[in-house]
Amino acid sequence: MEIGFETIGNATLIAHDGRPILVTDPWIQGSAYFGSWKLSHEVPEPQFKAACEAEYVWFSHGHPDHLNSDSLPLFAKQKILLPDHVGQRIEKDLRGQGFRVMVMPSRTWVPLSPRIRAMCIPDFNQDAILLVDVNGRLVVNLNDAGDRGWGHVVRKLTRTYRVSYLLALYGHGDADMINFFDESGVRVPRPPKTPLGEQISRNAEVLGARYFIPFSSLHRYQRTDSAWAAPRAATPDDYAQGWDTRACELLPAFLRVDCAKDDYTRIDPKPTPDTLYPPEHFGDDWSQRLEPGDVAKLERYFGAIERLRDGIDFLTFKIGGKSNTLWLRPRGRLRKGLTLEAPRSSLMAAVENEVFDDLLIGNFTKVTLHGRWPVSQPLYPDFTPFVAKYADNGRARTRTELDAYFAEYRRRDQLGYARALFQNEVLRPVQEVSKNVLRTAVGPRSGVYKLAKRTYWSLRSR
Repeated sequence: MEIGFETIGNATLIAHDGRPILVTDPWIQGSAYFGSWKLSHEVPEPQFKAACEAEYVWFSHGHPDHLNSDSLPLFAKQKILLPDHVGQRIEKDLRGQGFRVMVMPSRTWVPLSPRIRAMCIPDFNQDAILLVDVNGRLVVNLNDAGDRGWGHVVRKLTRTYRVSYLLALYGHGDADMINFFDESGVRVPRPPKTPLGEQISRNAEVLGARYFIPFSSLHRYQRTDSAWAAPRAATPDDYAQGWDTRACELLPAFLRVDCAKDDYTRIDPKPTPDTLYPPEHFGDDWSQRLEPGDVAKLERYFGAIERLRDGIDFLTFKIGGKSNTLWLRPRGRLRKGLTLEAPRSSLMAAVENEVFDDLLIGNFTKVTLHGRWPVSQPLYPDFTPFVAKYADNGRARTRTELDAYFAEYRRRDQLGYARALFQNEVLRPVQEVSKNVLRTAVGPRSGVYKLAKRTYWSLRSR
């Protein structure tokens, strides 16, 4: 390819300028989340080769479907580009392994070749987006990131480009932890699937993108103990459901886009085989109990995250049929807690390597909810952000460290930070409640419901 880009794998973008220049989040072989996830489609040899030959490799964040340990050794000689995340965990880890690392200055164009430049914007959730200018066409790579203050920057920039492509995660919720149970042992039902095209249409209009390419949600399950979640994984056909805009065109998932001629060709990779493996195939034995010293490791790991005590009374770990409870607050104040049931091997690997999100997103771990938790995302905001985002990756465990962590992101963009708080703490909770109430009371096709949606998206776009 002379000048343009390709999309392949899960969240892999390959930008070319006479040769491969940049590859993003190259999960191109192996599995993720303790073997739970595999790629939905094979990576063809031409794209595999181009990814391995790219001069630069950009990693958005530390989840293994983006920074993949099975694929990482293929890029030992490349220049690694990283977001400027507070905590510098990925930077320090990769430098310690001998990789050549460059931290991209936030919101600054970095030239990569005569006709390709890139701008990275990190956020306080330890996610990051990448804007790539390929021969005057803008690629907006949002991967897994939700708008946490950068939306107005992207909207303003997108308006200056005649041609823009939006690449982003959209799915039915399984890209996060959804394996929840109530105290009676019944799995907590997930909300009904909503048409993905409807969601994408609204976001594409808000951001001003001309084209949308399915991205960052192209996985399948391959463990027998997580296969139950397979119906919640999005398929390429799902993206057209409910599409409702003429301002943005939906393109296929795997493409070669020519940024001189402004046309594209399909890659059409083969789907990966529908083969399931028992957890033992990945080193997990559900009957294995905790070993001497494991409980102390769990107590040190979770006990160091001070903010957990504000919202959770206890954590119980049911491993190999035996329960051990970690009390975060005095027992007399019991209101809310979690029971986590997981194979010992993956649990301890997640704790010892400080990648607890990996244990949850694989969706083989079972979480029982005790007390009152939010309906749509039970582990937010009291558990997952403080453990996986701010402590594991942001290195902010104590209250003092957490205050300094947020102060730094606030200093970088006070307006964006305020917008993020408004959207995530005011708009989104109100939207979720009103959406459920209106759907029940007046129906999703009513004028009142449609007016409420338009109002929400109007506020989002400001």
